[in-house]
Amino acid sequence: MHKQYNVAIVGATGAVGLEMQKTLEKRKFPVKSLRLLASSRSAGQEMTCLGKTWRIEELTPESFHGIDIALFSAGASISKQFASYAVQAGAVVVDNSSAFRMQQDVPLVVPEVNPEDVKLHHGIIANPNCTTIIMLVAIKPLYDLSPVRRIVVSTYQSASGAGAKGMDELLKQTKTVLTGQKPEPKFFPHPYAFNLFSHNTDIGANGYNSEEMKMLNETKKILHDDKIKVCSTCVRVPILRSHAEAILIEQERLVSVEEALTALQTAPGVRIVNDAASNHYPMPWESNDQYDVLVGRLRRDLSSENGLALFVCGDQLLKGAALNAVQIAELL
Repeated sequence: MHKQYNVAIVGATGAVGLEMQKTLEKRKFPVKSLRLLASSRSAGQEMTCLGKTWRIEELTPESFHGIDIALFSAGASISKQFASYAVQAGAVVVDNSSAFRMQQDVPLVVPEVNPEDVKLHHGIIANPNCTTIIMLVAIKPLYDLSPVRRIVVSTYQSASGAGAKGMDELLKQTKTVLTGQKPEPKFFPHPYAFNLFSHNTDIGANGYNSEEMKMLNETKKILHDDKIKVCSTCVRVPILRSHAEAILIEQERLVSVEEALTALQTAPGVRIVNDAASNHYPMPWESNDQYDVLVGRLRRDLSSENGLALFVCGDQLLKGAALNAVQIAELL
C-alpha cells in the first residue's frame, strides 16, 4: 500500500487554495487527512474535498502538529509568519508566495524544469512566480537544444494573478461599463475593464517593477545560469484567469523552427497550438482549467541571428500556482 500523507492548505478559501483542493482530488494525491487553514473569519465553515467534508480551522502557530506537507497560498506576510512553525512541527512547506524564493537555501522548483532541486530543501520549497513558471515550461526544451543567452518577454497578465479580489473587481467593472457607467477602481489603481496597465507592483530605481525583476532573478536561479539576460515588460490585461506571454529568445546557435517544434512536442507540460493555416495559436480562453502550457506562433526572430519568437498561455491559478505546488508535493 502506498504511503498516505497528512496535508495542510494555508489560505484554503482563497482562489489558489480552492484550486489546490481541486488539484489534490483530480490528481489522486495520497491524502490521509486534510487540514484547511484560513483566517478567523472563515473558521468553522465547511468545505468538501476528496469526497469528505472538512471544517476550516483558524491558522495558528499550533496548526501544523502531525502534518507532513503544508501548501501555503496566503501571501508572503503569512508565509514569513507561519512557515517556520510548520517546519518545526516536521512538515515540508511548499510556499506559493515570494517570501523565500530568492533565499539561497530554499530551492525554487518547476517540476518540468528542475525537479532534482527538490532534494536540496531544508524544510521549505518555493513555488516560482506564475509568469516565470509559464515561461520556463515553454523555454526549457529549447534551452536543452542550445543554451538561451537572452530573453525578451512581454506578459499579458490576468486578474487571477491578484486573487479572488482582482477577479471580482474585473467582473464588477465590466458590468458597470456595459451599463454605460464609469468604473471606480477599488482594488486596482486604475480602471480595469476594457483597459490595460503596467503591472501594479512597485517600480524600482532601475525602472523595472518587482514583477519584472522576479522574472529575471527567478529564471537565473531555476536554470542555474547567471549569464542569461532577461528583459521583461509585465502588463495587467482584462482577462479573468490565464496569463499570456510573447517571448523572444536568443540562443548560442541557430535552432530551426522545425527542431524547436520537435523538442516541444515531447516536452512535459507543453501542448503545441500552432496552426498557421487557420491562424489558431495559444489563447487564454483555451488554456483555462488546463494543466499544460500552450505554446505556438513559433517563428524565426528576423531581428536577431540566433533568435526564435513564440507565444505562450498558461492557467495562472493552475500551472502558475496550485498545480505547480501539488506537483512539487508529488516529487516529495
